[in-house]
This record gives sequence, C-alpha cells and structure tokens, in this order.
Amino acid sequence: MKDRTGKTLGPQEISQKIIIRIKTICLEFWLMVLRIIGIIPIHFIRKFFYIVSGIDMSWNSTIHIGVNFFKPSNIKIGNDTIIGDHCFLDGRAKLTIGNHVGIASQVLIYNDEHNIHSDNYENSFGPIEIGDYVFIGPRAIILPDIKIGKGAVVAAGAVVTKNIPDFEIWGGVPAQKIGERKNKNPNYKLGRAMLFQ
Repeated sequence: MKDRTGKTLGPQEISQKIIIRIKTICLEFWLMVLRIIGIIPIHFIRKFFYIVSGIDMSWNSTIHIGVNFFKPSNIKIGNDTIIGDHCFLDGRAKLTIGNHVGIASQVLIYNDEHNIHSDNYENSFGPIEIGDYVFIGPRAIILPDIKIGKGAVVAAGAVVTKNIPDFEIWGGVPAQKIGERKNKNPNYKLGRAMLFQ
C-alpha cells in the first residue's frame, strides 16, 4: 500500500492510517448530524447539541440557523455573542470568540489552509482570536493565524489576512484599515437573538 505521494507504507503506518480514517469518518458523520440539527428553528435545542459536541459556549450566546463547523471541540464562544445564520466556524486549530461579539450572516472563519507551494499540498493551521465587542460584517472571510482586537470592526465582504488592532475598522480585499471606532469603552449588550432564526 502507498500513500498519496507514492511512498510505500509499512504495517504499522497502514494500521495508523486506518485508525485515523475511521476517526475522520466518525467526525464527518457527526458534523453531518450537526448540520441537520443546525436547521432546527429553536435556539436551545441547537445550543444543547453544540455544547455536547464540545463547543465551549456560554448559554446566553446564540448561534443562528444553518451554521457549519469543523472540529467543534476547539471552538470557544464568550458571553452575549451572536453568530449569524449560515456562518462557518473552523475548529481545526483553536478558535476563540470573545464576549459581546456580533458576527453577521455568512461569515467564513478558517484556521486551516493548504500550502499551495508544498509538494504534498499539506495543511497549515493557525489559531484565530476574536476580541470582545468585535463586529464582523456579512460575508467577511477570516483566514488562519489572525487576532482581531477588542472593539474592532470588519466590513462586509472583507478578507482578513493580517491582525487587526483594537478599535480599528478594516475593509476590502485584502482587508486594510479604513477607519477607527469612536467608542473606545464599549459596555453594551447585544440582547435577545431573533426567535426561529
């Protein structure tokens, strides 16, 4: 038996690959179950399954309908945070989302990407940290190994490839600074999430 690069594998390497493949299939099955649960229009039912799946999530935070995940056990979501509908949260490396964070619809957060220059096209992982009081606009994309500072704003459709300092507003492709947030001492609460969303 050979691996994808053509290297011949020994018996121990083959058995390790079989075990990894079985674990991967089980995870993929559970992610499919979570995708189905993700369309149930009742927050507390979805929240229960997300927490059981390993997401470290405050009970007063909300994940709206249709959100998809990779490896939920590496995802932490703080208090009073709202994740919009049809977002993607990648947990293949650590993903930490702070308190009072508003993430709009269809935001994609990836902490894994392929190394396109590698002979093996291997994965390259990097944690993502999103600070308190951050707002991320619709259809923004956050790439691996990024820290978004407290109170920062990511404009709709932006592609974040660099760290964003506290209270700065970034937009564009790739994202760059386009402004600064005036309120440097936020203390608001996002409040109740929309029912049936």
